[in-house]
Amino acid sequence: MTLAPAPSPPGQAPVRSIVLWFPDWPVTALLRDPTARVVGIPGGAGPSGMTSSGVVSSGAAPPIAVMERNMVAACSPAARAEGVRRGQRRRDAQARCPRLVVVAADPGRDHRLFGPVVSLIEERAPGVQIVRAGLCALRARGPARYYGGEEEAARMLLAALAEEGLHGVRAGVADGPFTAEQAARFGTGGPVRVVPPGGAGAAGSGAAGSGVGGSGAGGSGPAGSGAGGPVRIVPPGGAGEFLAQLPVTVLGDAWSASGATDDLVGLLARLGVQTLADFAALEVERVRERFGDRGLRLHALAAGHDSRPVQPRIPPPELHREVAFEPPLELTDQVAFGMRIAADEFIARLGAHDLVCTELRVELAGERGERSERVWLHPASFDAAAVVDRVRWQLGEAQGGGVLASGVAHVRISPAAVDAASHHTPAIFGSGAEERVHHALSRVQAMLGHRGVVTSAIGGGRWLAERQVQVPWGDRAVVRHERARPWPGSLPDPLPTTVYPEPRLVEVSDATGTAVRIGDRGALSAPPAVLDADGRRRGIEAWAGPWPVSERGWDELRRRRAHRFQVVDGDGLAWLLIWEEGEWRAEGRYD
Repeated sequence: MTLAPAPSPPGQAPVRSIVLWFPDWPVTALLRDPTARVVGIPGGAGPSGMTSSGVVSSGAAPPIAVMERNMVAACSPAARAEGVRRGQRRRDAQARCPRLVVVAADPGRDHRLFGPVVSLIEERAPGVQIVRAGLCALRARGPARYYGGEEEAARMLLAALAEEGLHGVRAGVADGPFTAEQAARFGTGGPVRVVPPGGAGAAGSGAAGSGVGGSGAGGSGPAGSGAGGPVRIVPPGGAGEFLAQLPVTVLGDAWSASGATDDLVGLLARLGVQTLADFAALEVERVRERFGDRGLRLHALAAGHDSRPVQPRIPPPELHREVAFEPPLELTDQVAFGMRIAADEFIARLGAHDLVCTELRVELAGERGERSERVWLHPASFDAAAVVDRVRWQLGEAQGGGVLASGVAHVRISPAAVDAASHHTPAIFGSGAEERVHHALSRVQAMLGHRGVVTSAIGGGRWLAERQVQVPWGDRAVVRHERARPWPGSLPDPLPTTVYPEPRLVEVSDATGTAVRIGDRGALSAPPAVLDADGRRRGIEAWAGPWPVSERGWDELRRRRAHRFQVVDGDGLAWLLIWEEGEWRAEGRYD
């Protein structure tokens, strides 16, 4: 069933809009983030995962899936080629692709890396509205006049994005942003196959997992492939006819302004309303009676009457500061002294916009072109002195690690994250204990250096010492091994309160004074009766174990096999012991 082009209600004519859609943006953002480190990606995530053949390289990076609530939110082309689809459960995706690299969703990263992309678009066509990370819209009238037509304007924007390494972006031009978004997602001239919700392929290769199939709609091939290419133009007045063949499930991804929910879309499907044409054919009064104002808004979208305007974002102010040194400076103290005025101006500029900086990006450039970039965190917010300290610490680490082998020629500081200044205003009756701790530890850190003050975090692993992670004060905890992963043989909670960096040698003997041993089959030679630890003999009142721990049996150099054992001495003190290579050692103590 199709709808003939219908005029919009008087006074609510849809605005011709251009929508740019970046397929799999969470994966693209991950691979473009120079600070991301992902287990399973050689060298971590970064621009090396990008290629000119698509938004994400299927060859330069392994199959990647971004998970949200244990469901696939986005996946790379390499993962999609092996059967991974948006909406799949984690275990189903891993069953289809055993080598799948699973990454937790990070909306903050998605939005942070989408901001510079929007700024790039605004340089060519101002007035961009960010719908969500990976999707933006702008009015078509101005760019079409300037570049000689709607298609010309859209292709110019895609070309500008391609120059920055963002390939495979799709553009849709239509009456209203909703129709333009669907034109971008289903940007081919081929037929659209409607799959009932919950049927085979419902979470499959359609755009955003909407249950639509057809040439180019899915994404099993490169983005923008197919008869229509990366730009789809829906002629004025043709929104209703274009939308008619799409499934009603696409309303679930409508803009938040429409008030759409999965519950309403699911109800329509259960009532037999499968396509937008079916929904648009319903009488307006019946829709109002059954679904209320929210249903009316969705009904208007289904008929192509999208009266919502494109609301351009307010471009963020220029908050960064740059300092060039001529001649380049060699000493850290010289660079820090030269950054004092810039740091004061940086904080003052933030204050003028009622903002504070909670994450600081520092970029250093050497005389020979070397670069060092890092994002620094603060437990509260940065002041000028803290900014200078971070520049000093980063320069010291870069010079000590050989990253900067020449003098510093250029320094750039910019906010990676900001917060409202009102959230960091001191209390009327003085600062609280927590804030005083922040200030005290920050002052100590300024005197001792970045790693002079650390906090502790617990990571993943089988051995207690390797699970200890020391995090510099103010930094975000980065662990080599994720605690949430399965660790067969690891010790369950509660963990010992005292952990020895190196397990201490102890002796365990039976009632006759004979050393207790554990055989290859995990059997004790005799019940333990005495523990000799720290030069003191203690009677053993209770014991449990042994529990075998085996890891890396395939690696001759790193393989390890041991048995854990718990004992309680006569003083009521509990010990965690290890039997390994014929020796007893104390790994920790339950104080």
